[in-house]
Amino acid sequence: MDIVDPRVDRYLRDLLAGDHPIADEMEALAEARDFPIVDRPVGVTLEMLARAVGARRVLELGSGYGYSAYWFARAVGEGGEVHMTEGDAGNQEQAREFLDRAGLGDRVHEHVGDALEIIDELEGGFDVIFNDIDKLDYPRAWEKARERVRPGGLYLCDNVLWSGRVADDLEEEDPRPDWTEAVRAHNRAIATDEGFATTIIPTRDGVLAALRIG
Repeated sequence: MDIVDPRVDRYLRDLLAGDHPIADEMEALAEARDFPIVDRPVGVTLEMLARAVGARRVLELGSGYGYSAYWFARAVGEGGEVHMTEGDAGNQEQAREFLDRAGLGDRVHEHVGDALEIIDELEGGFDVIFNDIDKLDYPRAWEKARERVRPGGLYLCDNVLWSGRVADDLEEEDPRPDWTEAVRAHNRAIATDEGFATTIIPTRDGVLAALRIG
């Protein structure tokens, strides 16, 4: 199920292309390897949201080879911090190579291992926490991230519409019903949390943005 009409998606990609040769390389690698990344319209959205709250310290739960970190590193500016977490050391090495060539490497810190363990090892709060780990762990990620977002900061999460499977009336068979229910539980918990103002941006597969207000 296409959340965004493919023609609109192509228009957005073209409109937001800009001059990002390293991001272009990362997108080409994702296509060649069939590797999941947030892609250009979401990447630009992440950068804009991080800039909007003046983010200087960002934590990614799940970073792959650094595509979303590229956009966050642009947002935090010189002296800012983007903490990447990834279970595959090879992906982190690839991220370092890309981000160094983009002139953003000094802003990025790699952490290899389980993102939900790494968050407990890092000290302090964050201006933005971005969740893009396995869907089954979305509720746990929210529980750990909630108090680590500073007031006025953002919790962001990708794939919250889960190809439309979060809707109750889809007739097609769901290959991973436990993942779908985990995404639903995650979304409900945040939408009903009075400490956050929450919306879902229906770009690509849905980006949840929750602003901490309490």
